[in-house]
Amino acid sequence: MEQTPSPKQISFKEMEEDENRKTKQRRILLIVNCILLTIGNCGGPLIMRLYFLRGGKRVWLSSWLETGGWPIILVPLAAAYYQRRRSHNPSNKIIQMKPFLFIGSAVIGLLTGFDDYMYAYGVARLPISTSSLIIASQLAFTAVFAYLLVKQKFTSYSVNSVVLLTTGAAVLALHTSSDRPNGESEKSYVIGFLMTVAAAVLYGLILPLVELMYKKSKQRITYSLVLEIQLVMCFFATAFCTVGMLINRDFKAISKESKKFELGEKTYYVVLVWSAIIWQGFFLGAIGIIFCSSSLLSGIVIAVLLPVTEILAVIFYKENFQAEKGVALALSLWGFVSYFYGEIKQTKKLKKEAEAQAQILKNRSTTSPQLHLEMPHIHTPSA
Repeated sequence: MEQTPSPKQISFKEMEEDENRKTKQRRILLIVNCILLTIGNCGGPLIMRLYFLRGGKRVWLSSWLETGGWPIILVPLAAAYYQRRRSHNPSNKIIQMKPFLFIGSAVIGLLTGFDDYMYAYGVARLPISTSSLIIASQLAFTAVFAYLLVKQKFTSYSVNSVVLLTTGAAVLALHTSSDRPNGESEKSYVIGFLMTVAAAVLYGLILPLVELMYKKSKQRITYSLVLEIQLVMCFFATAFCTVGMLINRDFKAISKESKKFELGEKTYYVVLVWSAIIWQGFFLGAIGIIFCSSSLLSGIVIAVLLPVTEILAVIFYKENFQAEKGVALALSLWGFVSYFYGEIKQTKKLKKEAEAQAQILKNRSTTSPQLHLEMPHIHTPSA
């Protein structure tokens, strides 16, 4: 006679299937966010540099464009709200964010606005290949702040990665004069270099701050809530840069600058619009990866895209690739490989421990007669 599965066995199977489904969805979401981050991380610096190379001079405008595309987020937010109303309670609120998350997002948004300005200042004065290598050192700062703020565990591999990436940035700093663009003073170049380093440090702090905000929040963090957080962050970052534009009178200068743009007036506005769109992909991807995994992984993905940005800068802008950049690039790649090798080993170790623990629990549930005798008496109230 065929044995009927016990309610406990059925429940365990349903939970396992539900967990597998959620894991699959999270992986798909992680891949989508990695693609968004790739587009933003590679395309953002290139289109920003194009603006400066062809006659653009407004740093505050460029920093404004990094987060000025925030209204785009309203589209997926509207779709998420429509989906919630269909699948859950029709009385669901349009805005899910509570005061703690709103205030935290606003503060991080203001920091992001300041970071945008420092980064734009650096891109205006440094070749893309140089600024990208400096930004790669952000991973080191992300790792340190992640350890301090969210208790990110370190291994010998991650420590090695931090040291290598920091050394790579230091190598660049030793030979700044040989990489200075034509017409750029040494003082201006050095300030641009330091501003880019400062931008890397600050964004290295911002990523763990977002993760810390997730952990401290008493709300269940869903992806639609992540979109709301991103919307608030970008809004306040844009507001910060708007104040800078007003003080610097950038809004009045846009019309005049467009007429002097080397690629034409229409192309000028096309560059501005696409800059806002592409940069929004960067921020959405970065914060999405934090939601799916961790702030450290977000920093890792940014670092691993370094060679792609380097190659694109050499192809499109004919930038020189001196020996110092080659050494810095090799150290950065070495650091990346070191980190991921350590992560793979750690993941395998944790997976084995989890499987062993699950097997122990499974054996206990199948060998305990008391559990099987008690389960049929459990009453489940109807919906």
